[in-house]
Amino acid sequence: MSVLENQQTPQLVEAARLVGEVVYLYAFDIAYDMSRRPIRELLGQPVAQFVPDASKRSPRQSYSYRPQMVRLPPVERLGPRGAVRIERQIKLLPVGAISITVRIPFSVERIEDLVCFHDLRFTDGSWLYDEVRDLAEQVRRELAPVLIRPAAAVGDEEAYTVFCFNAPLRDRDGRALSAADWFASNRRAIASLLVEEPDQKQISEQEAAESSDKHFSYYDADIVVIDWDAAVIVDEPRYFDEVLYVMELANLQLAELEAYDRMLDDAVERAYRDVAVRRWRTLRLTRTQREFREIRIDLARMQDELSNATKFFGEWHLARIYQGMAARFHLQDWHRTVDEKLKTLDDLYQILGQDLVNRWMVILEASIVALFVLDIVKSLI
Repeated sequence: MSVLENQQTPQLVEAARLVGEVVYLYAFDIAYDMSRRPIRELLGQPVAQFVPDASKRSPRQSYSYRPQMVRLPPVERLGPRGAVRIERQIKLLPVGAISITVRIPFSVERIEDLVCFHDLRFTDGSWLYDEVRDLAEQVRRELAPVLIRPAAAVGDEEAYTVFCFNAPLRDRDGRALSAADWFASNRRAIASLLVEEPDQKQISEQEAAESSDKHFSYYDADIVVIDWDAAVIVDEPRYFDEVLYVMELANLQLAELEAYDRMLDDAVERAYRDVAVRRWRTLRLTRTQREFREIRIDLARMQDELSNATKFFGEWHLARIYQGMAARFHLQDWHRTVDEKLKTLDDLYQILGQDLVNRWMVILEASIVALFVLDIVKSLI
């Protein structure tokens, strides 16, 4: 018997209409670091400090880090279900990363109607993520004076889609629905939305169960369902921002870990070549060791910055959501992989350093012997 069949089949619970917004989170690594010099304006808009709305779910001082933020003027485009109003927001992090948030409102009758918004394509054939990449490139160019070792061009983004439903959900008689009951009754449709499957009958019950396995609820009217590249939030609109901020930070953390993993891949490859060649000069070894120390320091700084940005106190609902995101993204596995590559790099350069020391010892011993022989020869003349 399958996973869903083992569970008691819930009574069908349907909302009369689903209203909310689709939120697209895009994380980009654009530089080694960013100077702490204050930025007053970006893309012609004033820069402000992002402060998520506080709620009874978390203490007043739960957010230890508040990034700089820019809101761009809204634009209108033609989407798969007609004209859409697009709101864009940019956040700047001192670890050399930016996060671009795009928000698009919706009002549909069925969950399946939102599948086309998972990776949004406009009627002219262009894709939302292409426009976001162009925007990220504009940001990179304008921030160039404050970037430390900026990337030559914007690399691959880390994208995450969040479907936010306004709570409370109501049935056709106007009665408020329990979010847990709605989730249980529509679990397959929600899973299909998360995995971008237009026909919910196509996915297996196992996939439906696994895709919607990580879900968290605080009140009877709210629920958060997390998958690896998409999520569903049912909550009052005033609480969307704080949950989205948690997801945004986890997405940024993943993007930065991937960037450092690529950096370490290049460093390890160079180290293996150096070990194979074994043609070392003191100046070259010193320069390489300095580069390696910079990588270690930068990684430690990045981990400290992101740890501060994701710091919560106590057993709170937002902390549970962050833990769920970290599990979906395998952040601990990424940390472990990066740490192992750092250890490999350290071991390789220790071998090379010891090899250089041994060579100098041989040269020193040969010099002593040569001087001793020269002294004997001089005494015999």
